[in-house]
Amino acid sequence: MKKLFSVAAIVSAAIFGFSNANAQAYKTGLGIMVDVGDGGTLVGPHVKHFFNANGALEADVLFGSGVTTVQALYQYNSAFPGASGLNWYVGAGPGIAFGNNGGDSEFYLTPTVGLDYKIGGAPLAVSADWRPKFFLSDGGGSSVGRFGLGFKFTF
Repeated sequence: MKKLFSVAAIVSAAIFGFSNANAQAYKTGLGIMVDVGDGGTLVGPHVKHFFNANGALEADVLFGSGVTTVQALYQYNSAFPGASGLNWYVGAGPGIAFGNNGGDSEFYLTPTVGLDYKIGGAPLAVSADWRPKFFLSDGGGSSVGRFGLGFKFTF
């Protein structure tokens, strides 16, 4: 319990310590998301839009073998001091996986934590994150070994 409290205190200090830095290196990014890990690979269009310096909405429509997913994630972003263009983010949001060819649809929640890097002097950004899925439908379950790689044109 003491270790858990220590870790929580360190994470909280880091979040509040970095929150004063301006996280927004671009307003909107549009590109491709590759979601890999347990259960196969999903690929599709991806958009991330900042509503303010720290708050962003990410939306993905991903296609894979036998499934199409649609998800929207709210993300809190913050910059690493002294690392121009590099931000960390944490967030969560709902999604739905549509089974192709008459398969079942499943609702899920996805927490996410990752890094976003806006390439200086170019209208490009890349991101990498951990994005497990927790299914809310009849069967329940989870897929915790999921990771996202995003490639965005920024404007």
